[in-house]
Amino acid sequence: MKIEFENNSIDFNVQYGHTKKILIRIDSLGFITVKAPNDTSKEVIISAVEHHAKWILEKKSNIADARQTPKEREYQDAGKFLHLGKEYFLHELIETSDLTEDILKKNLKKFYFSSCEKIVRERIVSYQNQLRVKPKTIEIVESKTKWGSCSSDKKLTFNYRLAMAPIEVIDYVIIHELCHLIHMNHDRSFWRRVGSIMPDYKEKQEYLARYGGFMTC
Repeated sequence: MKIEFENNSIDFNVQYGHTKKILIRIDSLGFITVKAPNDTSKEVIISAVEHHAKWILEKKSNIADARQTPKEREYQDAGKFLHLGKEYFLHELIETSDLTEDILKKNLKKFYFSSCEKIVRERIVSYQNQLRVKPKTIEIVESKTKWGSCSSDKKLTFNYRLAMAPIEVIDYVIIHELCHLIHMNHDRSFWRRVGSIMPDYKEKQEYLARYGGFMTC
């Protein structure tokens, strides 16, 4: 969804659930998620965002300022890294005691590879059942240009850096590649199929376009 406030656009993703009230969360990259009780009307959600618009814009401005100068990765306990859309201290993700920076880098990458494979293999099952397709193989790879790919012989690959993205963004890439088992190109039929499983897929595309550059280690 999107609102306009004082000549500023505020884009946000809505998640419905069993929460008792509307909650607005802005992650470390400035991505806004509004958690709302089931059956909450669009008007009520927009009203809540408008009510907090000044706070949202101020928070996003602070985040943008903090990211003006790229920070070098700190491979020590105080260093922060993304996992499933949230920032964690390095020691919360891997063991850091008495290890050199080179070893920490290698171990962190291994952690992301393992995490990505576990998540993809767990979450791909329900989507492949919905789409009535089955990939020949699933592989986690390192890529600078693609989040996922589907070959003509039904082999799927997924970028290990997806482990840094929110789970719903990972789901989008999974659905995207599974739909290529039905439609190999990006024609209208392909996007209709993607939208039949994930109607708000464009928000996930926007997340990757906007924040993919920060998903590094």
